[in-house]
Amino acid sequence: MKGLRREEVALLAGVSVEYYVRLERGNLGGASQSVLDAVANALQLDEAERAHLHDLARTAATGPSGAGRQTRPTVRPPVQWLLDSMSGTAAYVRNARIDILATNTLGRALYAPVFEMPGKPNVARFVFLDPRSQDFFIEWPKVAGESAALLRTLAGENPYDQGLTALVGELSTRSELFRTLWAAHDVRQHRTGLKRFHHPLVGEMTLSYESMALTADPGLRLNAYVAEPASPSAEAFSMLASWATAPASNLVAVAE
Repeated sequence: MKGLRREEVALLAGVSVEYYVRLERGNLGGASQSVLDAVANALQLDEAERAHLHDLARTAATGPSGAGRQTRPTVRPPVQWLLDSMSGTAAYVRNARIDILATNTLGRALYAPVFEMPGKPNVARFVFLDPRSQDFFIEWPKVAGESAALLRTLAGENPYDQGLTALVGELSTRSELFRTLWAAHDVRQHRTGLKRFHHPLVGEMTLSYESMALTADPGLRLNAYVAEPASPSAEAFSMLASWATAPASNLVAVAE
């Protein structure tokens, strides 16, 4: 909670000031779940912040040997079949680095500008390194803040992921805005909400999204976008779907 002194936080959490100072400095090894929950309650942390605190404590306690299973580098065929069956919905699967690993046709069409960048399609790299993202995302400053906070969350969950570390290093080197946002240490869950797009083919759309963990594939999430029925966005979304499925579509395909 902003405005509280260390002594007040320690008192609310039921720990000594000396112990709380140790926690504040990152010495989380050995801290029990009850102590972490008490500190989280005292600071009034939200769900994402609580999870991040526990991730940091788990890393401090286990070290590199407790890094856990590696994220699957590709999606299983049944997951691709599921994506392809979601007609009228733009959907893709991303990993813990926000690389897009697989999409359905409409998902590929929606995020076409991301696939036009060299290398693996990565949403964070597009947001911070491609100037077109500022037009593509109508609320670009908000999206940039959310992207940096999501990467900070993922870094807490996957502290020994070399690819993620390399991505953060690249963005920090090439984007002053990312460096500023990263230094804020904000964390965020990306599970549901609204996102506003200005698509180069069909114009403005406001889409609802849901993000779901693929429980059989740790680290992978399925993101799905839909438009409110009978809305102007639904009309534009339908037009985009028509473009995407046309035989002579000019949309960029996912590189194999």
